[in-house]
Amino acid sequence: MYVPRPFAVTDLPKLHDFMGQYSFATLVTRHTNGRMVASHVPLVLVHDGTEFGHLEGHVARANDQWCDVSGEVLTIFTGPHAYVSPRWYQADGVVPTWNYVAVHAYGPLELMTDRAELVDLLRRSLVAFEAGAEEPWTLERSGEVVGLRLAEIVGFRIPITRLEGKWKLNQNHPKDRQARVAAALEAQGSEDALAIAALIRANLGQR
Repeated sequence: MYVPRPFAVTDLPKLHDFMGQYSFATLVTRHTNGRMVASHVPLVLVHDGTEFGHLEGHVARANDQWCDVSGEVLTIFTGPHAYVSPRWYQADGVVPTWNYVAVHAYGPLELMTDRAELVDLLRRSLVAFEAGAEEPWTLERSGEVVGLRLAEIVGFRIPITRLEGKWKLNQNHPKDRQARVAAALEAQGSEDALAIAALIRANLGQR
């Protein structure tokens, strides 16, 4: 990912928090036949004592993305994004841009096909995605259905070897322009616009 210095984020807890919040990611793989494949999958970040931790998820067995993977894979976590009009800068010599937040994680793809591994993977996924529910759903509530479906999925883990974080929030502009962009986004009122505005203000030390 192209990450100019003003937009680079290397703080590991911040990157991990973002990956947990925006856990529906894009998995990109290259295969021995040269083709590239992408799938959209929920991923769980596991803190395993290594520097970056590892990611876990699964795909349908019928999705042959898990077959014959060559080299490292890329997972893309994307967050809020918003168009920025040059009108908002109140300055000459400026151009339109797009503000956004993203994290890229790299590593090898390791398959999990053992039944016990798959069950543990699903349990960890439920703990992560049912968190906060008054009555979290559990595997036991599915009866025999989950057991029958295990043959239809392939689990995987990705030991993370490299992380890239990009918070593109107009940091390459003076602070007064950044504040005007935040105000304009707040006036728009959409969920993404408000989220980007809040990130800009947090970066400026404002509420």
